[in-house]
Amino acid sequence: MIPFDNRDGWIWLDGAFVPWRDARLHICSHALHYGSGVFEGERMYGGRIFELGAHTRRLFKSAETLDFEIPFSEAEINAACNEACARNGLQDCYVRPIAWRGAEQLSVSALHTKTHVAIAVWEWPKYFDAAKLRRGIRLTWAKYRRPPADAAPTSAKASGLYMICTISKNAAERAGYDDALMLDSSGNIAETTGANIFFVRDGVIYTPTPDCFLDGITRRTVIGLAQGKGLMVIETHIRPEDLATFSECFVTGTAAEVTPVAEIGAQSFKPGAITFDLMEAYARRVTKPPETPQSNRKLPAQDAVVA
Repeated sequence: MIPFDNRDGWIWLDGAFVPWRDARLHICSHALHYGSGVFEGERMYGGRIFELGAHTRRLFKSAETLDFEIPFSEAEINAACNEACARNGLQDCYVRPIAWRGAEQLSVSALHTKTHVAIAVWEWPKYFDAAKLRRGIRLTWAKYRRPPADAAPTSAKASGLYMICTISKNAAERAGYDDALMLDSSGNIAETTGANIFFVRDGVIYTPTPDCFLDGITRRTVIGLAQGKGLMVIETHIRPEDLATFSECFVTGTAAEVTPVAEIGAQSFKPGAITFDLMEAYARRVTKPPETPQSNRKLPAQDAVVA
């Protein structure tokens, strides 16, 4: 693995491109000590960043939730994301915009810090190999639970919220699993360390209500694709004991795309027709978007996910 601090290329930093190895921050940056950063994970397919506008809007909303402002417009960030890909000669890649509080003040209070913004892009292969995608990934249970919305800014894609995800993911990999499934504070199924989760029972798709975790952009896209195929999608609280009633399971995310799940702890699933159909539909969607992007379409009440 090539270390991320020792690569060729360019990174957009505070409005200008700098050589990759020169994109640095001070050791006393507030974000490094207190987790005051927000970021996005995006994918470019064939020269187009999928749902770029939705990702940028969420980046700005996350910053607002963490009580700081991004000193650029959404249009400027969109343009910089595309230019970063072009400057690095990439057509298919991962795009990582990030905003964080700087080193002007190092205390819990951060009213006098400056906001910095950077965009890095790099080649990104499939998250899992083809064989694993066909048979499904293996999940174990995470030690930590997702905090409730009144205990943490769960609607923001904030750096600090990923601390428990890293701990859980590391533990899962050490135990021979691909990822870990997290519960919420009430013991309901929430999400994996970096992806939303779905289940299938008798042709109906079920997914946890996103009341303490991100309502992912890929998640919303897949829900729209499923509804477009006439499938019912039910958003509800799901208990661990409900797992035995489901036949299929899959996860969604920018990195994972649509990935089948074969196992959660002692419970097994068999990737089936609905999962594979949505995998193929999503692959078509990201390379050939419709005229009206899914993330910009407001779902009327009767078309929304129902519980």
